[in-house]
Amino acid sequence: MWRLEPRPAPSRAWTWGSPLLALALTVLIGVALFTALGKDPVRGLLVFFWEPIKSGYALGELSVKATPLLLIALGLAVCFRSNVWNIGAEGQFIVGAIAAGGVALLADKDSGRWIVGAVLLAGVLGGMAWAAVTAFLRDRFNAGEILVSLMLVYVAIQWLGYLVYGPWKDPAGYNFPQTRSFEAVAQVPRLLNGSRAHIGVLIALAGAALLWVYLFRTRSGFAQQVGGLAPAAARYAGFSSRRALWTALLVSGGTAGLAGALEVAGPLRQLTPHVPAGYGFAAIIVAFVGRLHPFGMVLAAILMSMFYIGGELAQSRLGLPKSLTGVFQGLLLFALLACDVLVNHRLRRRGGSH
Repeated sequence: MWRLEPRPAPSRAWTWGSPLLALALTVLIGVALFTALGKDPVRGLLVFFWEPIKSGYALGELSVKATPLLLIALGLAVCFRSNVWNIGAEGQFIVGAIAAGGVALLADKDSGRWIVGAVLLAGVLGGMAWAAVTAFLRDRFNAGEILVSLMLVYVAIQWLGYLVYGPWKDPAGYNFPQTRSFEAVAQVPRLLNGSRAHIGVLIALAGAALLWVYLFRTRSGFAQQVGGLAPAAARYAGFSSRRALWTALLVSGGTAGLAGALEVAGPLRQLTPHVPAGYGFAAIIVAFVGRLHPFGMVLAAILMSMFYIGGELAQSRLGLPKSLTGVFQGLLLFALLACDVLVNHRLRRRGGSH
């Protein structure tokens, strides 16, 4: 009865309507899932969509989750718009956390407040250095950045494990694999007393504004996108595709490393094996749900952080596994991929008029 007909041009309305339809489908499937598990679907939806925003403290926790997701997604947007497929932001996040933690462990009670800047800078440089490995292998040997960046995630996890189980292990930590807690001067300032919300949320929002200016208001941002999407056209215009590659990966690695630094110097306050929280992979969904646009990614990061918090609450209040977070993330991604068909195609009744 129906068929898909290619559109003469992509639909601008469905470009932004598709994520909303995907969210609606995710909610409907979620209702069916809660019902199949014998849980009240209304209560389940409240856990995911109301509990994370119902109070000032809840909003603070929401910002703690949204900050790393947004920062990483901003860097990934530069990569994806440049046709550079960095799938290893999780590894850059971890190495940024390691580098920041190493500087934070050097601080003592006599250190000045400037040490926070050094901690964050170390995180940025650590993430950039890890992304530079992928950039070098792609640039020098034409190695696929998807596989290289992804495999480096597991190298970073092993490196973190070695440090917290070995030389950086807290001797007074009752044999737990963790470093000692960072001194107060090495922790990022919090925005409000009684809340874990910290200045990272302001940094992330400022990063979104800067990315908008860079991508849509500067010549270098335009050259960055052209250099990745059409290397031949970029060379003809005098743009460097090689520069686009390095810029995309270094920016992406830097933002992921900054997210890692803010995570360990903010809510965690130490290095543990639990630093890898999957933010680097979830941020890929954030980037695409947000249409690789800074404003869209702000909204997508908030939505994804609601899934994180909802999954934790579903475990404690509904007796459901925490992995439900990943289920909702996957549902949203697959629903988006399905709905994106409507961007380039329209539904037509067979035999209908054109």
